[in-house]
Amino acid sequence: MSNHPKFTAMASAAIHAAQANMAQNAHLTPVFATSTFTFDSAQQGMDRFKGTEPGYIYSRFGNPTVTVAEELIAALEAFDIFTEDGQPLQLKALLHASGQSAMATLFLSNVVAGDTVLTHYSLYGGTHEFLFDFLPSFGVKAQIVDLHDLALVTSLLQQDPSIKMIHIESPANPSMRCVNIGAICKIAAAYKVKVSVDNTFATPYLQQPFRYGADFVFHSTTKFLNGHGTAIGGVLIGKDLPHMKTKVNKTAKLLGGCANPFDTFLLIQGIKTLELRMKQHCSNALQVAEFLHAHPAVARVNYNGLPVHPDYELSARQMRYPGAVMSFELTAGFDAAVQFIDRLQMCLRAVSVGTVDTLISHPASMTHSGMKKEDREKAGIGDGLIRMSVGLESVEDILADLEQALG
Repeated sequence: MSNHPKFTAMASAAIHAAQANMAQNAHLTPVFATSTFTFDSAQQGMDRFKGTEPGYIYSRFGNPTVTVAEELIAALEAFDIFTEDGQPLQLKALLHASGQSAMATLFLSNVVAGDTVLTHYSLYGGTHEFLFDFLPSFGVKAQIVDLHDLALVTSLLQQDPSIKMIHIESPANPSMRCVNIGAICKIAAAYKVKVSVDNTFATPYLQQPFRYGADFVFHSTTKFLNGHGTAIGGVLIGKDLPHMKTKVNKTAKLLGGCANPFDTFLLIQGIKTLELRMKQHCSNALQVAEFLHAHPAVARVNYNGLPVHPDYELSARQMRYPGAVMSFELTAGFDAAVQFIDRLQMCLRAVSVGTVDTLISHPASMTHSGMKKEDREKAGIGDGLIRMSVGLESVEDILADLEQALG
């Protein structure tokens, strides 16, 4: 990483925190479109494989473009956080080809047969399926509990030594429920249980889970970090550097879900405008949430920036702003949801989040369709629920489109 001054704001770090000095001092990080790297000698090749000499070998193991993105994301998640002895927090990030790939590395490098993962309702559909449909075939159990009940969490950790990890989404998809990260991490640490946090919806600009004691942070970089819907990706960040550089790194290599340098280049460019984008995303989202909350066709709005949301105060304590994703239940149910989506004129019908344009989807039939109906309903995902990722268009135009689509 290049030498740089201490930054006073994340906006500066997002642009300059990982400018590698490479390729004739190129202004932008180059795309290293190569599958393999050469050695100056047989001895150098042997030393790199043994790990006694730093350097690149093969792009599944590491690539200069990817390294820049990893350093950049680690710098943002660690921004202005210090260890107990006053030193800047050091993190290791591993970029993957997708969020699902990063998630696979997270769990498969930290739990084994006989272990249990504790989590909560209202998870991203792919996470729910991975925990409850995939991991059990490896002998790993997942258990859903109310992580707001700290006494229950403490009791479970006391009684069940098989619990090795607690996985949190905060804000969660699509209920926008938030978990007290600091309180969970404190309880988990007392029982040597690791805590992972999906920070995709918040980004490091809105929330830094390592500040509250998390062991791992996970992102689908496809979403707000990229910000433009141009590339798929995922990242896993950890604070146990030896563990990240050995077991976790080895697992990522063997699973083979390496990031490619072209998508990584696009990710790096997107991150540079993260702070600017998130400020406007959140400003627009709050106005949209207030509009929907007052609309007679809407039964309820799930947005942690509204005082009626059950985690409003918690969100205000551990997040800079509430975020740009929300969900809302239409009073008239499934048919009304379909009609609303079909009437949209500017807002786009798509299942992702975090792009510059406003995206709207129907979780029950799209992102969470792989879940059993009873599990969806327990997670608050009814047939009339709409998920919305508020974009950067003029908020007046967003509101006008919603108004006419609601009828």
